[in-house]
Amino acid sequence: MIPISDNLPNRRFPLVTYWLIGFTIALFFWELKLEAAGTLSEFLPSWGIVPAQLHTVAKAAIAERNPAAWFILLFMSSRSLICGIFLHGSFSQILGNLLFLWVFGKRVEETLGHGRFLGFYLMCGVLTGIVQILIEPALSGPLVGANGAIAGVLGAYLLKFPKAKIDSILPLAVVFIPMEIPALLYPIWWFLQQLFYSIGSLVVAGGVNAQGIGYWAHGIGLIIGVGLLQIMKPRLSQIASD
Repeated sequence: MIPISDNLPNRRFPLVTYWLIGFTIALFFWELKLEAAGTLSEFLPSWGIVPAQLHTVAKAAIAERNPAAWFILLFMSSRSLICGIFLHGSFSQILGNLLFLWVFGKRVEETLGHGRFLGFYLMCGVLTGIVQILIEPALSGPLVGANGAIAGVLGAYLLKFPKAKIDSILPLAVVFIPMEIPALLYPIWWFLQQLFYSIGSLVVAGGVNAQGIGYWAHGIGLIIGVGLLQIMKPRLSQIASD
């Protein structure tokens, strides 16, 4: 089931959505280059989310009450939580995430406006990353991908447009069947999609995006997206009138 577009009219050019897609693709090509050079295994643990690493630094900062340790924790966490959103560990992961961003992101951007949508996207990714660290602090492999941010976008879309229909394609062998799917069914498909994100994975020592509890915490991004949209609601009427 491949989403193509929704049945709602376009009112604004989705500049930020296009930028996010282009930037993410460019970084993935950089990852492929690093994989060919044999250095990707060093790159992803440094720039992705490694819960065990951040948890260890956090414990040291709390125990020692050392300002330098807190500075290191702030630097490491901000770098990995933000950069990890734009890195991906497999072809299926980046294709799935960007496809959902293409279909659902531009509508949420139209609702929030360009600047607020960028902040919304990053906050969904960062907050979901924090939840992953808290749920599975012993995980030593890197977690990367925009899964949490995309889940937040999907949650916001469903809250704002619950009755929307999504034009989709159902591939059956060599036959492609066009279908119109209610938007409310897409969270189910999003969760099923998580099972296939290891297909076509990049070669990284120690593994990437382990299918543990922390990885499935991406689903909390749906709730985060709904909550953030509710917080931003007072400004939506003003944006709609612009």
